Amino acid sequence: MIQIKLEQLHKHFHGVEVLKGIDLSVQKGTTTVIIGPSGSGKTTLLRCLNLLEIPDQGRLTLADTSISFTGKSKVNYASLMSIRKQTGMVFQNYNLFPHLTALGNVMEGQVIVQRRSKSDARGQSLQLLDKVGLRDRADSYPHELSGGQQQRVGIARAMALQPEVLLFDEPTSALDPELVGEVLKVMKDLSAEGMTMVIVTHEMAFAKEVADQVVFIDQGVIMERGSPEQVFELSKNERTMQFLRKIQGRPMFTNFS
Repeated sequence: MIQIKLEQLHKHFHGVEVLKGIDLSVQKGTTTVIIGPSGSGKTTLLRCLNLLEIPDQGRLTLADTSISFTGKSKVNYASLMSIRKQTGMVFQNYNLFPHLTALGNVMEGQVIVQRRSKSDARGQSLQLLDKVGLRDRADSYPHELSGGQQQRVGIARAMALQPEVLLFDEPTSALDPELVGEVLKVMKDLSAEGMTMVIVTHEMAFAKEVADQVVFIDQGVIMERGSPEQVFELSKNERTMQFLRKIQGRPMFTNFS
């Protein structure tokens, strides 16, 4: 079952075309990993999936909600909110509220957006913190947590609104190398549980083990897509092979078991 479908998606910034007609499908319960060089359009593509960036042209379908973009008319508010309610975003720089504890950060969206009672939100939030291995740090503020712990709180917060899809924008790029594994392990567990995820990352070992679909994007164009084996080992695309050769010697193959 296709959960996300992009058709001829285009996005411009200041006259520069960043996405050049993206076609992409994501099956429900699968993990799609997007790789590519810096400036290739990876993050823009991810942000278009939950409409933090509004595409200029094309069509986005997420479950039963479908939106066409022409660049001339505003997106219907109800459709926009439907897309956003079905997606949870994990940012590379955590974006936690500094004045709230870990528990408060996870509760906030449930209370404000979903209007759940604080007691219900507290119970759900403690379960999610337990899921990411941080129940014992529920009363800690972000400045009292390591980067890896903050990112795990960010994952719990994204899950708190019970989205259909989780989106990850280079979730380990701001972490010290020794903290990367603890975040990737949580993501690996979510993948094994059948959570639909779209992940922008430079963690190639993680992509090889966890991805159902790997998408290589360069200069706003999908150059290649396929299974990890097809992209990493059997690729015949010269640009893909050039990119993989360039990163092979870099310290990004992390133990996250």
